[in-house]
Amino acid sequence: MKTLKDLYKAGNGPSSSHTMGPSTAGRLFLMEYPDADSYKVILYDSLAKTGKGHRTDRALMLAFEPHPLDIVFDPETTGLPHPNTLDFYAYKDGQQVGYWRVLSVGGGAIEIVGRESQALPEIYSLNSFSEISEYCRNHNIRIWQYVDEVEGPDIWGYLADVWTIMKTSIAEGLSATGVLPGVIKLERKANYLFNQRHIDESPQTKEMRMVCSYAYAVTEQNAANGIVVTAPTCGACGVVPAVLKYMQDKDGYSDEEILHALATGGIIGNLIKTNASISGAECGCQAEVGSACCMAAAALGELFGLGLNQIEYAAEVAMEHHLGLTCDPVKGMVQIPCIERNAVAAMRAINALTIANFLSDTRKISFDTVIETMYQTGKDMHSHYKETSEGGLAKTYVFDPATEEDE
Repeated sequence: MKTLKDLYKAGNGPSSSHTMGPSTAGRLFLMEYPDADSYKVILYDSLAKTGKGHRTDRALMLAFEPHPLDIVFDPETTGLPHPNTLDFYAYKDGQQVGYWRVLSVGGGAIEIVGRESQALPEIYSLNSFSEISEYCRNHNIRIWQYVDEVEGPDIWGYLADVWTIMKTSIAEGLSATGVLPGVIKLERKANYLFNQRHIDESPQTKEMRMVCSYAYAVTEQNAANGIVVTAPTCGACGVVPAVLKYMQDKDGYSDEEILHALATGGIIGNLIKTNASISGAECGCQAEVGSACCMAAAALGELFGLGLNQIEYAAEVAMEHHLGLTCDPVKGMVQIPCIERNAVAAMRAINALTIANFLSDTRKISFDTVIETMYQTGKDMHSHYKETSEGGLAKTYVFDPATEEDE
């Protein structure tokens, strides 16, 4: 597995695979062929079908600015190596002088076909939860201490920056009001949730309201092209910060304890990324919000000082009950159902932790098994439900012409 720095990345939303990845590829391609006088990018499959809603074209134009760029949307070509495939072309005096095929594989990561990987190196030799938990038991350490052994002390400064950005995205999202960009004309709700106390608010209702307001805040910032942290993706960026910020506010956990929780959640996200997928275009939203829920549940397990079995069970429960979750963004935008889904998953992470606290000794399904199951489920899922906006809510939602602009 790679460093957690390859999992937690800060950047502008709304999509790690549809904006961050293509933008990174564009900048690298421009650096490779700086003397070309024009460029072309062809977007395929999911990128072509939802690129407008995800603002892929805008991200690419900014990456190539001020150079001329022709962007072609090709939703018809099949037999591609990945649903998020892009072809880059460079031209000089009317002749092609450069070509790359790039795969945007999720979480902002890219692969250039036919080239040695430009990604950060593999530094973790253990690639399953069973291996990691056995190692931790044998050495009498916790998961965050295993991260410290592998990554070294520098990882804590990096995670401290991650936590600062997460908290900033919550604060900015809570203070913002108005309508999000795009044809849906979706109104921001984080500020309302945060400030509108229920008329007869129990502690349980307050917890739900606060956690949801934090999740809404981050994902609304993402939808507005604000800076967020992939956890593990932009589309699922609200779950982990929401639960950790709420628990820190409620119980007074130190930033150091939060960083240990982020490290533990990061290992869970890395395992999913390595052994399955965190790409909605490849495996549906189970791979994005489902993975984020797993990370949040495991992070909470570390925060509460639970044992390895309990942390594993919390992560397994979180994913098991997201299996089959479709990715069906209305108009290809990371707004409906994505924002609300982050809030629901944040609450589900807390529920998974509670179940694991009581029932971990009776569990039958390992986390490694549920990762494999999620991947197989994603492969079996119809393409209409994998970030193409051709099925689910994206197909059945009816626009109100009085308040929205249909396309």
